[in-house]
Amino acid sequence: MRYSERPAGPSGRPATPCCSSAASTPPALCSRTAPCTTPRPTLGRSYRPGPAAKPIALEQVCGPAANSSCGAGQARAHRRSRVSDSVRDVRQGLDWGSLGPLRLRARTVADGVYVGGHRSPRRGPGVEFGGHRSYTPGDDLRWLDRHALMRHGRLLIREFETDTDRALRLVVDASASMGYRGERAPGAKLAFAALVAAALARVALAGGDPVALDWLGGAERRPLPATGGREAFERIVSALETVLPGGDLHTDLTAVERSFAPVARHARRGSVIVLLSDLLDLPEGSLDRFAALSTHGRLLVAVQVLDPSEKTFPFSGPLRLRAAEGDLLVETDADAVRAGYLEALARRTKEWEQRLLSVGGRLLVSTSADDPVQLVRETLAAVSS
Repeated sequence: MRYSERPAGPSGRPATPCCSSAASTPPALCSRTAPCTTPRPTLGRSYRPGPAAKPIALEQVCGPAANSSCGAGQARAHRRSRVSDSVRDVRQGLDWGSLGPLRLRARTVADGVYVGGHRSPRRGPGVEFGGHRSYTPGDDLRWLDRHALMRHGRLLIREFETDTDRALRLVVDASASMGYRGERAPGAKLAFAALVAAALARVALAGGDPVALDWLGGAERRPLPATGGREAFERIVSALETVLPGGDLHTDLTAVERSFAPVARHARRGSVIVLLSDLLDLPEGSLDRFAALSTHGRLLVAVQVLDPSEKTFPFSGPLRLRAAEGDLLVETDADAVRAGYLEALARRTKEWEQRLLSVGGRLLVSTSADDPVQLVRETLAAVSS
């Protein structure tokens, strides 16, 4: 069985490991006399975690479980297996685990979420009093508070809150690192992100809001314009079911800009933009590009989806790790680098949180083993606050 975890890599982003059992590990990697060793227990390009380190997704190909010798035939089979990994992953599709079937699970999650109106960010005539503001020339005199004028001699305009439709734009990260599923996860990160996205879409559509779907990376992806009605949910689920994890974004800022371009072009004033991603293998500058979408009264919410093992880094002993995106290979010791990895992950999360707060947005952190109903509720609360 293979599983993947994420220590920090050269540029400091978390890594997505996958560990093979001793039976399929080459002798050089699994022998007691020649274990995976680390020249120095550090992270980064010099394998040393520093202030600028950020986690990157790596695959574990050797670990403490690999402690018996392997035959030459098994070693050759392991090498052939590694070469054909990407081909087999595409052929088998996304690992849904117990998170499928998506259509049924999304309806169940949405049914567990309270569906209600949300407040419009716009002020004006409506059904519930929302406060006062100073009069400015050109304001409709029908909303002038005459009582305040007579009592205090001040020109004040009464404002009201209304329930209104608010377009939802979902941006789902389908890059290669999102295809990872650890031992304790019910499914791949992309499967969990797709479930949350589909449930959010169903809740929004039930409230009369149009929903659009965009992508970061991915194969067989289909972007969808903002639409409402009964058929919109079926189209969104179909697109989420057919996408495959793929693409290397960790150095390709241009690809990220191309992905955000239609969002910036089509998201109307007051739209809610929800990004579902592990935030680990995105290139430098991605956060600024996403934050730039907050203009024109748009609300940004980023939902970080990690595998449980990426959040806790449960490995111990010598490890050999390879990047899920890119060709980086790192040999290290899990116990020596655990603290540095967790610090790098915390820095990345804090960076996103503070930047989004500065533009009025929110960051939510989750794992693929969390309750999707609760995460959808938290996302809706962030949108409505």
